[in-house]
Amino acid sequence: MLLPAEITGAGATAGSNWRDGLLMAQEEINASGGILGKKIKFDILDTQTDPSVSKAVIAKGLDEDPYVVLGPLYSGSVIVDMVEAQRAKKTQLVGAEAANITTQKNPFVFRTSFGQATSMPKLGSYLKSAGVKSVTIIYVNNDFGKGGLDTASKVFSDLGINVLAKISTEQGQTDFAPDVLKAINSKADALFAYLNEEESAHLLVELKKQGNTIPVYGETTLLGANVIKLAGEAANGVMGHVGLSVDAPVPAIQEFGKKFEAKYGHKSDHNGVKGYTALYIVKAITQRLGKFDSEALANALHCTIITTKEEPGVLMDVAFADNGDIDRASFLAEIKGGQQVISKVLPKLGNTCAEKK
Repeated sequence: MLLPAEITGAGATAGSNWRDGLLMAQEEINASGGILGKKIKFDILDTQTDPSVSKAVIAKGLDEDPYVVLGPLYSGSVIVDMVEAQRAKKTQLVGAEAANITTQKNPFVFRTSFGQATSMPKLGSYLKSAGVKSVTIIYVNNDFGKGGLDTASKVFSDLGINVLAKISTEQGQTDFAPDVLKAINSKADALFAYLNEEESAHLLVELKKQGNTIPVYGETTLLGANVIKLAGEAANGVMGHVGLSVDAPVPAIQEFGKKFEAKYGHKSDHNGVKGYTALYIVKAITQRLGKFDSEALANALHCTIITTKEEPGVLMDVAFADNGDIDRASFLAEIKGGQQVISKVLPKLGNTCAEKK
């Protein structure tokens, strides 16, 4: 199996968690006899958080005829390298969220996290229920951020929430002083921050430094464990929607979190959970098929449901839409005292073709 991830570069924090979640699942599965009696082996590839590198290393890795491709995370990389996996007819499970990944009708690509078309309406409803009437969006200028900007802008508009400003930032940026000043001066009811993990932490620190009093909302990346660790007290008060969290009131996820922290010496973010569950998703469908056939694996993933009764390693029941989007329960959260506190569990949308069968 190919395991491409952002081991170095701007996405190293996220990519390392993804890799470590997969390695933990690999160790567990191999210890229990593997998949269909075969031990799992990974060829770990460093994309360097660079789409051109990602495409090159995956193209080379595909020459070895792997069973499945597990990664990467960053949308820009996935968009260019999923073409290679499709050409080789290899199933690819990715951690990326950009909306256009699953609108291209690539039958071999599947998400392990919500796409923006799923997560943004949940976030928008949260803001609406909080009485937010205007918002300023701070986003990262890459495929992930631009996709989030477009999707969030439409969702907010449909809900009657006025977008007062759209502030673009760069991947790897560390100085957010001018951007924060613009955001504060926008006088919006709320700020919506949609950046990668390390940039999110820098943004929160600058918001605190400038004495921001506008409520800050975000998606999974803004409320992740690594952002909290890097931003410290500046993360307190941030609110939003999270697709996965080791702090979720789900015993199986909490147990995963304890095992991960004991093994690696730090708390897993959502990427670790995604990586871990990705391999168990592959295990569940492969065992249904009774054979290793990557094209058959992709066909079987479309419009299917995997329950924790069938495979406990998926941690929560999951369903896949025909386009490769994933559906499962998610959570509303707030950062309090340096901890992610879950305030509400949101059920699966239940609108995939799997659940309509």
